[in-house]
Amino acid sequence: MMATTAPETRTTTSPGWLDPFLETWRPGTGDLREIREPATGRSLITVAQATADDVARAAAAAALAQPAWAETSYVDRAAILRRAAEIYEAHRPELGTWTQRETGAHRNKMHHEQNFAVQEILNAATMPSQPYGSLVPSVQPERLSMVRRIPVGVVGAITPWNSPSVLGMRVVAPALALGNAVLLKPDPQTPICGGAMFEAVLREAGLPDGLLHVVVGGADVGEAIVTDPNVNVVSFTGSTAAGRRVGELAGRLLKKVSLELGGNNALVVL
Repeated sequence: MMATTAPETRTTTSPGWLDPFLETWRPGTGDLREIREPATGRSLITVAQATADDVARAAAAAALAQPAWAETSYVDRAAILRRAAEIYEAHRPELGTWTQRETGAHRNKMHHEQNFAVQEILNAATMPSQPYGSLVPSVQPERLSMVRRIPVGVVGAITPWNSPSVLGMRVVAPALALGNAVLLKPDPQTPICGGAMFEAVLREAGLPDGLLHVVVGGADVGEAIVTDPNVNVVSFTGSTAAGRRVGELAGRLLKKVSLELGGNNALVVL
């Protein structure tokens, strides 16, 4: 599976299972960014950021791979997702360590997030076997019309740093289950638990090459995803200001967009 960003260096404390997957990533062509652990300030990893050209290459490859995936038996698609859930469970300690260290999460929050991420995969595994159409009345007697849902093609997913495993997997898993390809941009602070982790789990589960691309970068990379002609639907979770920009760009191109934006509710801890 091709990815368009790659860690250039890793710390010696990097969990071993992910290392082979990280080493096979295609380097991004942008600047290097050092990821630091919020709890200690220690350097975790240095990641090459993607560029608009990287996004274009990834989106084109995803569009090329998607039709064959859409034609794949729903039984096979569901089996890959169930296998992905098993692999995630098997490597929970290592994956959880990355979630804690990249996001600064408490252990209880990390476990809670992992539980939800696995459930999102299992829920998605049930989707391919569900009915995907309906019969509707016709104005002509003795005739029925059939409405059939089909994959949209390439889905762009832009996810935040605070719960990357859940907020990313709830987009990636259903999109893949229903025959789409995915271009995933995690927050720059969480390239591993919000991106590489997904790629590693799904690749080992048997997801064909080209269907999931992880591009790490900032707002410029996000805008490149939204405006790329091969990306048909965009899912964004983040701030209201950034979501307004995503909606503006998508609206100009008449693209479908899903926005989950930040709230301003106060939380008082006594």
